[in-house]
Amino acid sequence: MTPPPERAELAAALREVRQRTGLSLTGLEERTPFSKSSWGRYLKGDTLPPRDAVRALCRLAGEPDGRCLALWEIAEAAGSGRAAHAPADAPSRETPRTEASAPPPPEGTNRNRSLRVAVAVAAGAAVLASAVTAAVVLTDGEAPDGSAGTARTAPASPGAAVVPPPRCRGASCAGKDPINMLCGVHPDTLTTYRTAAGARLELRHSPRCGTSWARMWATEIGDRIELVAPGPPRSAEVTDTLDARAYLYTPMAVTRPGAVVRACFHPSAAGTEPECFEATVR
Repeated sequence: MTPPPERAELAAALREVRQRTGLSLTGLEERTPFSKSSWGRYLKGDTLPPRDAVRALCRLAGEPDGRCLALWEIAEAAGSGRAAHAPADAPSRETPRTEASAPPPPEGTNRNRSLRVAVAVAAGAAVLASAVTAAVVLTDGEAPDGSAGTARTAPASPGAAVVPPPRCRGASCAGKDPINMLCGVHPDTLTTYRTAAGARLELRHSPRCGTSWARMWATEIGDRIELVAPGPPRSAEVTDTLDARAYLYTPMAVTRPGAVVRACFHPSAAGTEPECFEATVR
């Protein structure tokens, strides 16, 4: 069963952190209160991990836990139903939306429907461990012409933090991961594409970072996507079943309005021709 997109996004981030620990599932079991089988479920997205498991993994990797805990809040809110009760009409100011809030459009459904997710992103671990203090309304409000909608947040209580600014801009983002660099705060979707084999692909652009990238899901092991934009090509390949069950992103390329961004999907099946599509950065 494919995990919900919010949980899949968290699982992908946890897999990246786990890789940096260099530990096997057995190693995680030996160093945390959680079993090997539990870690397997957490890293696949089959089960939402406890908050303490997320923090423990980040500690083992020697990394700040803020980003993973923010993704955990999104997944927990969506899974518990708190997202459905986000205040849609509260006094607000503009706030960006996270890449994690943009689920793949299910077959036969309207891509332009709204998704409201309550997110708490705290300034420190103490606030993150408390109840949700900032309700962020994440609205996937794209118009039929593809233009981006707006996102709003209810006023946060003192001490609460909103989504932080990106960790790079322009040339400093080239070749880097859009999620790690926080450029995936609801970027523009330039175009979507479905391959003959059923894989789903998108070209994305972040105005605040000045970059573009491609992502894919519903893939098979060995599938590869290549982004062709100004600069060297960027690619990502599905290497295992965990990759195949989650979003997979190419590194970013620096792009400006008017630039043509092209992506080619290279399926794993022998003798199958690549499928290419392109879009213009707005």
